Amino acid sequence: MDSTCAWPQGVQVFERGWLSSNNILLRDDVSSVLIDSGYITHAQQTLALVKQALGARPLDLLLNTHLHSDHCGGNRLLQDAYPSLETRIPPGMAAEVANWNEDLLTYKSTGQICPRFGFDSLIEPGTELTLASQVWEVHAAPGHDPHSVILYEPLHRILISADALWEHGFGIVFPELEGVSAFQDVAATLDVIESLNPLCVIPGHGRPFNDVATALAFSRRKLNGYIQNPEKHALYGAKVLIKFKLLECDSISKPQFRAWTELNGYLHSLHQLQSSNQPFPDWVDMVLTELVKSKAMQIQGETLANI
Repeated sequence: MDSTCAWPQGVQVFERGWLSSNNILLRDDVSSVLIDSGYITHAQQTLALVKQALGARPLDLLLNTHLHSDHCGGNRLLQDAYPSLETRIPPGMAAEVANWNEDLLTYKSTGQICPRFGFDSLIEPGTELTLASQVWEVHAAPGHDPHSVILYEPLHRILISADALWEHGFGIVFPELEGVSAFQDVAATLDVIESLNPLCVIPGHGRPFNDVATALAFSRRKLNGYIQNPEKHALYGAKVLIKFKLLECDSISKPQFRAWTELNGYLHSLHQLQSSNQPFPDWVDMVLTELVKSKAMQIQGETLANI
């Protein structure tokens, strides 16, 4: 992280890999807050990081920027570990969480795992939150997820951008994979980020960075490429979903992988968007070939292995 980033006292970033989102811990003398909890397979590590940082102190508040499994998969373990923990989520899928509808929460359609968790209140866009003595603005950030929020601390100009902006791009535009137009939402969110003029960005994945202008320009070029060629975005989405599965299990047999793909609703939607004239198994093989070429995975006999 560049030394020009001026962090207020009590801000700690746990930079994770691409399976789990980054976790941001905010604390002062009387309270502690964790923003996003990572994926279920890394939940024990998330808890260990929090306990190491807080010691005997409890974690008081858990916030989720959005409800993709790699950002909230550790919620349940943290709630079990800290019985008095308050949990806040964005409002868009509150009913689905309360009723635990895994179809609408997309955990089934992505083939991902997220243990059931509860929540106590909502994070409303357009409001301010005082978190560990710092005032943070809550901004809606649709695009990657229609209900995502980002958090901005104007005094030190720090942006917690979730998957709306990374140093080199942004997250899959999931509504587009469902046939819902959302590229314009990505563009609008990038405009919001530019208008906030952050000095430092803590992304959902990857290292914190402060060359925000370059990141925004890169993302806009990437977005324009997707607008001009939506099939390219569909292929990218398929590669990310499969890579996520490989990150989760490290290796998987071909029969197990085929069974997983057959149940993965998003992959079937992407097949229709990207190459509907090609049989689904052949299309999946094509995606695997692309991942092997990019050295994101390897095929060892009857086993697919992550690299």
